[in-house]
Amino acid sequence: MARIYSKKRGKSGSKRPAHRAPPSWLSYDKTVVEQLVVKLAKQGLPASQIGLVLRDTYGIPDVKAVTGKKIHTLLTDGKLSPKLPDDLTALIKKDIVIMKHLVTNKKDVPSLRGLQLTESKIGRLARHYKETGKLPSDWSYDRTKARLLIEQ
Repeated sequence: MARIYSKKRGKSGSKRPAHRAPPSWLSYDKTVVEQLVVKLAKQGLPASQIGLVLRDTYGIPDVKAVTGKKIHTLLTDGKLSPKLPDDLTALIKKDIVIMKHLVTNKKDVPSLRGLQLTESKIGRLARHYKETGKLPSDWSYDRTKARLLIEQ
């Protein structure tokens, strides 16, 4: 799939397992995987990082195949889901980093363009989450309060 602002195609990534059933060699059962997800969430990892840790460290290829629920659903059931969605949080962190860079490097015009693109992505994603009900309808992104949003 092509990217929005560059005329290039995206990088190829890893493929999900073809079968939805848990593999026969997997030694973890449903309760152990759920406990691992809760433990990693309490350490402060977002859902995307939890999936990577489970895949790379524990050899669990697909949480949904084992438990029947997605990682985000498990976090919501355990009341551990973050207030902001993970992808929006990552974009806000990126915006903070670029802004911090621009304070010390005022003439870095390509970074200024990156800041504009990142803020635009935040706006589009926030609009999507408002329409789907994951964010309140009066939520707005304010760069001065962004650090407070992330630290909560």
